[in-house]
Amino acid sequence: MARIRIPSTIVIIFVTVQTGFLLFMYARYSSFTPQSEEKPAQVHILILSSWRSGSSFVGQLFSQHPSVFYLMEPAWHVWVKMYQNSAKVLHMAVRDLVRSVFLCDMSVFDAYMPWKRNLSDLFQWAASRALCSAPACDSFQRTDITSELACKTLCGRYPFSKVEEACKTYSHVVIKEVRFFDLKVLYPLLTDPSLNLKIIHLVRDPRAVVKSREQSVKALARDNGIVLSTNGTKVEDSKYKVMQEVCRSHVQIYETATLKPPHFLKDRYLMVRFEDLVKDPLSEISEMYKFADLSLTPRLKSWIYNITHGQGPGKKKEAFKITSRDAVSVSQAWRNVLPFQKVKKIQEVCKGAINILGYQLVDSEKEQRDLTLDLVLPRQNQFSWSSFNPKH
Repeated sequence: MARIRIPSTIVIIFVTVQTGFLLFMYARYSSFTPQSEEKPAQVHILILSSWRSGSSFVGQLFSQHPSVFYLMEPAWHVWVKMYQNSAKVLHMAVRDLVRSVFLCDMSVFDAYMPWKRNLSDLFQWAASRALCSAPACDSFQRTDITSELACKTLCGRYPFSKVEEACKTYSHVVIKEVRFFDLKVLYPLLTDPSLNLKIIHLVRDPRAVVKSREQSVKALARDNGIVLSTNGTKVEDSKYKVMQEVCRSHVQIYETATLKPPHFLKDRYLMVRFEDLVKDPLSEISEMYKFADLSLTPRLKSWIYNITHGQGPGKKKEAFKITSRDAVSVSQAWRNVLPFQKVKKIQEVCKGAINILGYQLVDSEKEQRDLTLDLVLPRQNQFSWSSFNPKH
C-alpha cells in the first residue's frame, strides 16, 4: 500500500492553527465562566494578643454572639505537650493547629489530648458559648448569654466530637491566641485560599499588664519559661524579661501591619487598645463587629453594659474570669497599686511599645497618681493606626 507523505511544514501549520483555535475557545469560554475567587463560606477571626491584656474579655464579646463559634487559646495544648521547646520553635505547630480549628478539623487535637475525651478536656471550653448551646450541648439556645459555671455543670460530659459538629454550623469561627510573637508567621494563613482570615490585634498599656500579671504569677510561670527558652524550667519574670519579649512582639506586629504591609493584609488587620475599649465599649465593639462582618444585637448591648459597669476592680481569684466590673477602674488600677520605681523599670523595658502604641510615660510618682492626667493619647494625633482601616 502506498504511503502518503505530508510535508512537515503543513503539519506545523495544522498544529499551530489547532492550538490557536483551542486557545480562542478557552478564552471565549472563560469570559462567560465565573472565576473561582470566591471567599470561603465562613469568616475566620484571630484575636491576637498577649497574657493579661484583656483578651479574655474581648473573646467573650465574640463568643456570646449567636453567629460565632469561639475557642479560647487552643494552642495551650501545644505548649503543655511540648513545653521544653521555645515559643519560636512552637510557632509552626501552633499555626497548624489554629488553621485546622478555623477549618473545623478537630482531629488536630489527637496529637495533644487523650484518645477518649469529652468537651471538658478542651482548654477553657466553657468560655465558648457555642460549646454550651446546641448542637454541642442541649441545655442552652444560641441566643442565650451563657456563664462558665452553668456550662461546666450541664455540658462537660458531652463527647468531644460535638466540637467539630458545632463548628461547622456557624458563619464565623473566632480564636483568641496569646502564643504568636511575629505577624509574619501568620502569612501562610493570610494567603491560604481556604481561609477568610482577619486579625484583631489587641494591645494594653504594659504597666497595666504587669499589674495584672502579678495576680497570676504561678499560673504564668510555665509559659514564661517557653517564652524565654528555658528548656522547661518555670520562670516568675521578676526582671521583666518576658514583658520585654511581649512588648517587642507588639511593636513587631503593629509595624509589620502598618508600615509597608503586604497587599494581602488590606482590610484584614485592626489594632484595638484595651483602654479605648473600656472607655467607650459600644463604639469600639461596634467597630470590631463591623470589621468582622457581625451585627450588635440588643441582648448583647445590654450584656456588654452590665459587665463593664460593675462595682469595684475585680478580685485576685477572678484573674482569668469574666465578671461584672468597673472596667475603667480596672484599666487604671496600676496607677494606684504599682510603686513608681517598678513603673520606671517597666517603662525602660517597654519604652518602644509604650510610645508606638500611644501611651504617655510618667516622669514622677505625682504624675503616676494624678488620675486627671490621661496617659492614653489620642490615636489620630499620635500615630497612624492602620493605613487600611482608619477609624477617623
